[in-house]
Amino acid sequence: MRKILIANRGEIAVRVVHACAEAGLESVAVYADPDADAPHVLLADEAYALEGTSAAETYLDGDEVLAIARRCGADAVHPGYGFLSENAGFARAVIEAGLTWIGPSPETIVLLGDKVAAREIARRAGAPLVPGSDGPVESPEDARAFAQEHGLPVIVKAAHGGGGRGMRVVRELDEVEDAFRSAAREAQSAFGRGECFVERFLDRPRHVEAQVVADSHGHVVVLGTRDCSLQRRHQKLVEEAPAPFLSDDQRERIAAAAEGIFREAGYVGVGTAEFLVAPDGLISFLEVNTRLQVEHPITEEVYGVDLVRAQLTVAAGDPLPVLETPVPRGHAFEFRINAEDPGRGFLPSGGTVEAVDTPTGPGVRVDSGVHRGTRVATTFDSLLLKLVVSAPTREQALVRARTALRELRVHGVATTVPFHRAVLDAPAFAGGEGLGVWTTWIEDEFAGRLAPDAEYARADEPGRTRFTVDVDGRRVSIGIPDALAAALGSAPAASEAAPAGAQPADDGAVTAPFAGTLVSWLVAEQDDVEAGQDVAVLEAMKTETRVSAPRAGTVRELAVGPGDAVTADQVLARLS
Repeated sequence: MRKILIANRGEIAVRVVHACAEAGLESVAVYADPDADAPHVLLADEAYALEGTSAAETYLDGDEVLAIARRCGADAVHPGYGFLSENAGFARAVIEAGLTWIGPSPETIVLLGDKVAAREIARRAGAPLVPGSDGPVESPEDARAFAQEHGLPVIVKAAHGGGGRGMRVVRELDEVEDAFRSAAREAQSAFGRGECFVERFLDRPRHVEAQVVADSHGHVVVLGTRDCSLQRRHQKLVEEAPAPFLSDDQRERIAAAAEGIFREAGYVGVGTAEFLVAPDGLISFLEVNTRLQVEHPITEEVYGVDLVRAQLTVAAGDPLPVLETPVPRGHAFEFRINAEDPGRGFLPSGGTVEAVDTPTGPGVRVDSGVHRGTRVATTFDSLLLKLVVSAPTREQALVRARTALRELRVHGVATTVPFHRAVLDAPAFAGGEGLGVWTTWIEDEFAGRLAPDAEYARADEPGRTRFTVDVDGRRVSIGIPDALAAALGSAPAASEAAPAGAQPADDGAVTAPFAGTLVSWLVAEQDDVEAGQDVAVLEAMKTETRVSAPRAGTVRELAVGPGDAVTADQVLARLS
C-alpha cells in the first residue's frame, strides 16, 4: 500500500490521516459540502469533493468514492466506522477494482452482519446466548407471538447493521407490534434492509465488549474488555477499559467466547465482540462489529497497541507484531462529545463551533474532528470529538477526568459535556462499590436531572453555492460558502433567503425542535390528540426523536410529508 483513500469524515478520518503519516503512507480525504473546511480535509495529503450535503449523496455513494480512488491513484481504502464500513457490496467493489480493502472480507461482513447467522456462529463457538428467533421475524404479529411465548421484556433488532439503529426494547405486550414496525423502518432507512429479529432482553444489563485483532496467519489476539453501558437510545456516550467490577471467570469467559467466534468465522482484521452482562452475572453474546470501534482509543491507551496501524498491518498481509494477549496498564475512559443538548432529551444541536477549549495534562488525549469555524450539520453523526483520559487506576482516572471535563468547552453549539460532568458525580457510576448503571440507565434514572444548555443554538444546514468554471480548457466544479457567494453577489444574502420556518403565532402549531427529516406521522388529519401526545417522528444525526402535540385539539393540517427536510421551528402541523 502506498496511498490510502479515507472514505469517512470527522475525528476518525483525522485519526486515520495521522496513522498513515506515521506509516509513511499518503492519505486522501473526501468531503461533503458542509465538510469542505473540516480538519480531515485540511490535514490529508489530498482532498476531493463528494458534491452534495446528505450522507446518501456523499459518504454513502460507493460508486463516487471509488471513482475518486481511481482518479487520485489510491491503492487502498480505509472506511473508518459508520457509513460504508460494514457494507459488503462496497468492500467487494473495492477489491474487484484492484484496491486493498482495510477491513475484514466481504464474506465475513455478510456473515457477521447478519445477526441471526452471527448467533449461530456464537453457538458453535460455545458463546453464551439468550433465547432468540431462529431467523428474521416475518411480521409484527410474529414478533408479538415470540414475546408471548418467551416472555417480556424483548428487544427487536435489525438483522443487518449496528450502532444502535433499528433497535427497540419492549416491556408491554401491546407495544411489540409498533416497536417492530419502527425498528424495521429505521433499519431500512439506515442500512437499506428492514429485516429484524427478536430475542429476550436482559433487564438492566451492562454492555461489555472484547477487542479482537486477527491476521491472515492464524493469530487471534483479544485485547481485553471495555464497558460501554452508559448509552442513550442504544448509542454509547462513555466507555472505559478494562471493564470494571468483573470477576476473573467472567473476563476469561468473555475472552474465550470472543476468540472462539472470530476463529469460527475465519475473521481477518480488527473487530469487536459485544456481550450483555446481567446483574446476576449471566453473560449473553450480542453481536460482532466488523470494523474499528469509536471507543478504540481506550484500548490503545491501556494495552499500548495502535489499532489503526494494526489494521494497516493486517491489510498488507503481514503478521501481527503482538502475538500474545498483553496485560492492561492502568485504566482509561472515553467521553463522546456530541453536538446534542442533554437537558432537552439529547436533541441534536447544529450551528458553528466558535472555539474549542482543549484540556491538557498527563493522561489526556483529544481526538477531534472540529475546529474553530466548523459548521455542525444535523445531516451527519453528532460526534464532534472524543476526550480520552487514562491513569494508573480507575479512581485516579476519574479524578483526572473531572479536571479535564472542567477545562473542556466547545463554544457555539450545545454539547454532551454537561452530561459527562454530571455523570462523574453520580454514585451509581463513580461510587467505587460496583457499577450501578446499565444500558438504559440514562433514560430510566438520570436524564431528568439535567438542565437545558443555556447556549443551545438552533441552526439550519450550512449552505454552499457551486459554480462550474473552465480551468485550462477543463470544466471544474467549485463550491464556496453561501456567505462568500452572497458577498460576491452570486447568491442571495441571508436576509433575502427563504425563511427557515417562522415561529408559530398560536399554540396550536406543532413545530420541529431541530433541523432534520420527517420520518413519519403518528396521526392523520382530523384525528383528535391530547396534550403531549406523540404526533410525528423526526430524524437528525442518526437519531429518531418524537414530536408531541403542544395542547389538545384536532389535527387540521399536516404541512410536510415523510422524507421531507425540515428546519428548526418549522410548522409541521396545526391543531384546532
